[in-house]
Amino acid sequence: MHSLAVLLPLFSLALPLVRAQGATCNVTTACPMSAPCCSEFGFCGTTEAFCLGGCNPLYSYSLDSCLPNPVCENAVHTFADNSRILTNASFYDGNASAYDFVVDNGNIMNTNTSGGELVMLLTQENGGTRLSSTRYFHYGTVTARMKTGRWAGIVTAFITMSNVKDEIDWEFPGNETTSGQSNYFWQGVVTTPNHGEVATGLTDTYANYHDYTIDWQQDTLTWLIDGKVVRTVNKADTIVNGVAEYPTTPARFQLSLWPAGTASSAQGTIEWAGGLIDYNDPDYVAAGHFYAFISGVNITCNDPTALTASDTGYVYGPNSTTNTPSVALTNATTNINGAPGLRGLAGTGFQVILAITLAVGVLGQLL
Repeated sequence: MHSLAVLLPLFSLALPLVRAQGATCNVTTACPMSAPCCSEFGFCGTTEAFCLGGCNPLYSYSLDSCLPNPVCENAVHTFADNSRILTNASFYDGNASAYDFVVDNGNIMNTNTSGGELVMLLTQENGGTRLSSTRYFHYGTVTARMKTGRWAGIVTAFITMSNVKDEIDWEFPGNETTSGQSNYFWQGVVTTPNHGEVATGLTDTYANYHDYTIDWQQDTLTWLIDGKVVRTVNKADTIVNGVAEYPTTPARFQLSLWPAGTASSAQGTIEWAGGLIDYNDPDYVAAGHFYAFISGVNITCNDPTALTASDTGYVYGPNSTTNTPSVALTNATTNINGAPGLRGLAGTGFQVILAITLAVGVLGQLL
């Protein structure tokens, strides 16, 4: 960030911290105290991008380095407009009451017809679009009413993703508009063979809306299309070497339209997505983008411990380990601007450093 060179000479206290940002974190290397939050992409830092959605507590400096994840609320999200969507995730401060979704990457539109529809865009320049819910859920049912893309190399996806990479998927390669693919992962482990299955016999997923449901409970995981069960996985059947390789940690739900068929992708990924993307496709030339539609998202929470009015967030418990993370509830703030002594670093000096790094992020958006 070229704005960094302008600001840092004015604040010598910030130099060690900002230099620490960018250190990597993984199962063998935790973040340092100076940059305690491990982002979803495996880098250490202090700002929203590191300490909010996707922050991995198991790879951070300590389990309480990440901000608590906002608790689940039953909701019916419709898109008469995009006012409940923050289109630049770098400005998100953890206040889930202000926005229902943030745009992590890419661009969105709204049709403003027939009640409005959210439109995710993919261009040759933007690298695709992904939205994440601001709230997490710890078991429950979530349904997205969608029209998918129809172009080779482009994948429409509706998934749940936890901070430790527990993942549940609905994915739709663009060259297949009469089927949908379900999958799940435990802590990001890719198995051979994988856990994917294909549901066939759908009417055109590009031309028609369908309801895609993930029903995630403590003992069973079920995928449904238009209210009909197409697949069920039992937790008891996922045990490997005494460990249930089953999603168990609070997750955001995410919507995306992403370019799998690019020259930089693995050959297997390109083949799975139906080939390379054709930016000379008449649809792309006419519209200037590829697209997918979302008309609504419904969420019903089913927390293993009933939420109270004072519960604000999910945190990982003191007995968490890589194989068996535990989850607890907290009444601590989920807002990065309202957390004094944030992420295990107390005192005025850290607050000054935090303010500087936040300013750097904002200035970077303006330059």
